[in-house]
Amino acid sequence: MVRIYGIKNCDTMKKAFTWCEERSIPYEFHDYKKQGVPRDKLVEWSRHVGWKTLINMKGPTWRKLSEEQQDITTQSKAVATMMEFSSVIRRPIVETAEGQLLVGFDPTMFESFVR
Repeated sequence: MVRIYGIKNCDTMKKAFTWCEERSIPYEFHDYKKQGVPRDKLVEWSRHVGWKTLINMKGPTWRKLSEEQQDITTQSKAVATMMEFSSVIRRPIVETAEGQLLVGFDPTMFESFVR
């Protein structure tokens, strides 16, 4: 079983859900908007893949942030920003039971990662 983190109404998330459902891949979904962003997960993920991988610097939420808010130079500031503005976190983030982590949706990567 995999756990998918993100925001339900995001188009990329919908692609990931559809991909899993078409292949009968069971998953649990953690919705940032309803359940919040788990700080301990953000810290763990930042250590695993780097905070720069987790932040979507091309999305509309990022572009709406002030220059000061975008001036992230440390992991702690990145985590604080992701907690305050969950929409800046790249989606989906997929965690396997074995602790592997995949950030973003790419059907080819999902095929090798989720199976």
